[in-house]
Formats: sequence, structure tokens, C-alpha cells
Amino acid sequence: MPDTELPPLREVIARHGLAAKHGLGQHFLLDLNLTGKIARAAGNLPAGTTIEIGPGPGGLTRALLAAGARVLAIELDRRCLPALEEIAAAYPGRLEIAAGDALKLDPAAECAARGLPAPYRIAANLPYNVATPLLLGWLSNIARYESLTLMFQKEVAERLVAKPRSKAYGRLAVAAQWRCTVELLFALPPGAFVPPPKVESAVVRLVPRAAPLAPADPVLLERVTAAAFGKRRKMLRQALKALGGEALCRTAGVEPTARAEELTVEQFAALARALAEMPTA
Repeated sequence: MPDTELPPLREVIARHGLAAKHGLGQHFLLDLNLTGKIARAAGNLPAGTTIEIGPGPGGLTRALLAAGARVLAIELDRRCLPALEEIAAAYPGRLEIAAGDALKLDPAAECAARGLPAPYRIAANLPYNVATPLLLGWLSNIARYESLTLMFQKEVAERLVAKPRSKAYGRLAVAAQWRCTVELLFALPPGAFVPPPKVESAVVRLVPRAAPLAPADPVLLERVTAAAFGKRRKMLRQALKALGGEALCRTAGVEPTARAEELTVEQFAALARALAEMPTA
């Protein structure tokens, strides 16, 4: 429980003039049942440090703190800082605020620099306009994190968990599933947010694998998936022509007449290993 009672979020938003900014991809989640549900999904919160990106007026922040978390909140919109400072005062020593752009900050390094305890996890209602680049950055250093519990547009969430031979399966699914187990937890309707977005949202939990799903150089894996899904309607021997085409597929043990959406993550990793053996890799 907080040391002092906090006012309702709608009152805080009105008092500080925190109308959501479309340019920042802001949609504030004020429903206490839903913020509590996300906090419960985020793991063993009393252990280590929970990093929140784009907390806005602090709806999810309050739920994380109430569940026992120690929180580092990274917020770009300086209008929101006074509201977050009020929450910090109500939870002495439990909330630290970093004013800055999460795309330019390394959350784990920020925690370490502040002496915040590991393990580190991220729990956030991500700004829609930067959600995918943020995730890709964290995936490149995923071993630093215990888990990521993140809200995306439902379409993006479905791409993360997509399986081969589905329309949603693509580069994002391969990048995430190669490094993590990925689970879509639940969806949220537009009406849960202020202002309501035009799309549904969903919460996804990513837990790093002890080792990637199959051996591969991440840079070469990205080259292969970019080429394959860049021409996803073409057979791989044509889509991957610039990387070796049919010879690359044969070396990897992949059927050259297959299309990108038919391959498993492990098969993409095999293509990346084969690319490493090619003279032009």
C-alpha cells in the first residue's frame, strides 16, 4: 500500500493537463482491473527491478508498485513527470524516474548505473508508434532480461506468436521466437483506453530461452529473413537469389521451391548457417 492515498487517475490527468498526444502514440490505460492483470502477469515483482516504458500518468505504475515491484519508469513526455513524482512520493524508495527517450536508452544499463537490483524485467503499455523498434532493440540483448510483458496493437501481438503457414508469420515472429518463448496472454478492447485507439490491443509475454532455438549468427539470420519475406510470394530459390539461391537452400537442407512462410524458425537458422559458409557471406 502507498504511504499516502493517491487521487484517481482521471483527476491527475485533468489537474496536470495530460491529454494524450497522438504524436507520442499515447493511449492511457486507466482500468484498475486491467492494470492489475498486467502486473500479475509480469512475474515475481518483489524480486529485482521492473522497467516500465512510457508510463504516462502512471496507471500501470501504480499497479506494479501495489504488487510489490521496485520500478524504473522511463518517460519521454515531460508533462507526465509531476504525476509520476507524486507516485514516487507515495512509495518512498520504490519508484525511480528516468526522463528520456527509450529508443535512445539502454534500460538494463540504466538500472545498473542506478544500482538497481537484478533480475531486470520490462512491463509496459508500449507507445504504438515505437513498439516494434523498441522490442527489436531489447531482443538483441535479451539475455539481460528475465522477461518482457508488453502491450502491443493486437495485429503486432499476433505477428509475434504466429506460426509457419499463417499470414501473420514473418520476420518479427522469427526474430522473437528464435530468442524467446512467446505467449499472447489476453486482448484488450479499445474502450479500455483514454482516448480509445482504433484497434484492439493485446498483452504478450516473452521469456528468453537459455540458448537460441537453433545456432545462427543473428546478423545473418536477419539477412536471410529480410530477403525471404521481402519476396514472400516467390520460391526461396528466387527470393534468396542474391544470397546464393538454390545452392544456399541445398546447403541448408531446405527445399528451394518452398516459400518463406512455410519455413520453421529452425530452418531459417539453418539458412543463416549456410550463408556463413558461402564465399560472399
